Amino acid sequence: MTSDDTARTGSRTRSIDTHAALTEEQTEAVLALLADAARADGQQAVSEQGRLQLRGGEREGVAHLLLTVGGELVGYAQLEDTDPVEPPAAELVVHPAHRGRGHGRALGAALLAASGKRLRVWAHGGHSAARHLAQVLGLSLFRELRQMRRPLTGFELPEPVLPEGVTVRAFVPGRDDAAWLAVNAAAFAHHPEQGSLTQRDLDDRKAEPWFDPAGFFLAFRGDDLIGFHWTKVHAAERLGEVYVVGIRPDAQGGGLGRALTTIGLRHLAQRGLPTAMLYVDADNEAAVSVYERLGFTTHETDLMYRTES
Repeated sequence: MTSDDTARTGSRTRSIDTHAALTEEQTEAVLALLADAARADGQQAVSEQGRLQLRGGEREGVAHLLLTVGGELVGYAQLEDTDPVEPPAAELVVHPAHRGRGHGRALGAALLAASGKRLRVWAHGGHSAARHLAQVLGLSLFRELRQMRRPLTGFELPEPVLPEGVTVRAFVPGRDDAAWLAVNAAAFAHHPEQGSLTQRDLDDRKAEPWFDPAGFFLAFRGDDLIGFHWTKVHAAERLGEVYVVGIRPDAQGGGLGRALTTIGLRHLAQRGLPTAMLYVDADNEAAVSVYERLGFTTHETDLMYRTES
């Protein structure tokens, strides 16, 4: 642990400490903070990957920044420096009851210092306060990630049309792990978060309560895995998610992505879920066009800001 910043805020002391790994008590405190913030903001301030990285001990390239005031946890940031090309990426949150007191700016300044002023920061939901903080920190808009949704009731989903010679079956944990990781890396070589998933990352997801191999569809040509559609169910929100659709580069362009997406949507509809959602980069015009033709419209937007250097 390193202590990065100590300052007075009112009559109490604000401290920011950096940890390579969190204790169980610290993890639970951060998760409680995130839950309070999500209830106030309407969405999570830290991504699924970031929440998974709270547990399980130290992870290479990941740091946790805890902001406390008078010993009380009021802010959290996570810094991930695993991309060999891009600057480190961060997410941060301040407890709703403690906003407007400079804590977000203090966390942002600590992230800039820790990253050597080479930084990317996510603002989930693109709220005005996040945009203002980005401006204060000297960050510029870099990336736009759309959350798109469509109803699953009252709409006819087309029959999927698979390319000739392609078959689809469900994922088998353990047996299909290595092949899936290889195709995922190839399909998302351009995508810093998704394309770098490791066996540990896959194991983390398989251990989550929502994991269901029956909703994880694999497409094969012969014995070769060439594509997949991994669906996810958010039970509390009654939302189905097009979690990840990936096609091996040499199998793209033949309609497999659309067919797999349709297979997954039909599966989610059969589960009785009223709505489906997905995330897609706004500049991925081909994917956006496919999803729009399948009835998806933009629900909200996440923004990424970065330093100019």
